[in-house]
Amino acid sequence: MGTILFAVFAAMEILLTVMSCTKYRNLWYRNRTFFCGAEFIIMLFVMLLPVTGQKWRFTGCLVIFGIRLAISFITYLIKRRGTAKEKTKAKMIVGAVMNTILIGFSLFPAFVFTGYSGLKTSGQYKVKETQAILTDNSRLETHENDSSNREVPIHFYYPDGDVVNCPLVVFAHGSFGYYQSNSSLYAELASNGYVVASIDHPYYAFFTKDTDGKTIIVDMEFMKTAIDIQNSSDFTEAENVYNVECEWMSVRTADENFVLDTIKTAKNSGSLDTAWYTKSDDVKAEILSVLEMTDTEKIGLTGHSIGGAAAVQLGRERDDITAVVDIDGTMLGEQISFSNGKTNYNPEPYPIPILSLDNANHWQSYVDGLDESTDYVNKYLLDNAVDGREAHFDGTEHMDFTDLPLLSPTLSKMLGKGSVDSSEFIPEINRIILNYFNYYLKGEGKPNIEPWNTQTAEK
Repeated sequence: MGTILFAVFAAMEILLTVMSCTKYRNLWYRNRTFFCGAEFIIMLFVMLLPVTGQKWRFTGCLVIFGIRLAISFITYLIKRRGTAKEKTKAKMIVGAVMNTILIGFSLFPAFVFTGYSGLKTSGQYKVKETQAILTDNSRLETHENDSSNREVPIHFYYPDGDVVNCPLVVFAHGSFGYYQSNSSLYAELASNGYVVASIDHPYYAFFTKDTDGKTIIVDMEFMKTAIDIQNSSDFTEAENVYNVECEWMSVRTADENFVLDTIKTAKNSGSLDTAWYTKSDDVKAEILSVLEMTDTEKIGLTGHSIGGAAAVQLGRERDDITAVVDIDGTMLGEQISFSNGKTNYNPEPYPIPILSLDNANHWQSYVDGLDESTDYVNKYLLDNAVDGREAHFDGTEHMDFTDLPLLSPTLSKMLGKGSVDSSEFIPEINRIILNYFNYYLKGEGKPNIEPWNTQTAEK
């Protein structure tokens, strides 16, 4: 829609310039006001259309048109009362060019993002959302210098209805991701009777908010280091990589442990303690009702990329996790030490059911290993797991396992997008995860991981 709107507005600017340079030259101020008003009305109409998704994409353009309309109208009133000089053709042409550039700039979000607002769910329940911020008084926020405590936002997706004993699924996003990275999965699970808690990791998420309402963006040093490791530029020594990744994992797992413990405490007590921050008493009451329907005896963990790695680590360390799904993540928590130039893996078999979903290149790491002396850590874990399953998918890359290709094809191509059709692939991944959790958390069906274009390895 952004391209269509830009073409319409650019055509209007050209038409105004042509009219003003020929027959209606002495009416330029009046005509400009009329055209600015028309552009504002068109943009307002687009914003009000119920079919327009992600309306924030057009907010900047609407504001620009509103300002232009106000300035044009005031200028017209002033000029019509005085002795205004005629606008030269050169100035009118330059003005049209500059206005077109400004319109294009204001529509940039509409070029980059689509109107995606979720996928159709398969379950019987409508999905509702609520959120809170949890403050961990046992940890300081190391990214701040004000001695503040670590805050962890959580976002609940849950079934709307009289439901009880809904298994809890906790999701963690990848490096500089955000809590909505796999929102279609949360909705799919919630519509089928799950409570999903998606975690934001402040300073590791692309953006989030704290209890003061301040927007917190990703830590630039973390982002640079992550990119350097990915490109093997500044971090060529394996021990450096190991130490940095251990530090990241410690923050991630501490956040998730805190969230799980706080949810279970609130569930058992039937109340929210001072760790919980909500915007209102109504939200607090809503969260209590969500916790009431949640079965904290049946917990599944999942996440994308390093979020999946954290889920795998917690699945080993905690005794209250039922099953884990790692979405295209390297299982960093299984690397327990570094010596003699290589990382050493946990020799104990992975104790609970685990499913690893991978892109085609990731799978090649399973086949090749990191070098001649060691297996890839994911393969090592799955080969020694009590119940380990793996599925990899042709034509996929890292971001294909999130909703980003549907939200922004442009950004997903920059970050890693394969040839797979996301409108078909993402529902398929969501189905696989739903079936897997249904089997292990609800005792229903089979852990079906046989989609339309995958090769599968099961233990």
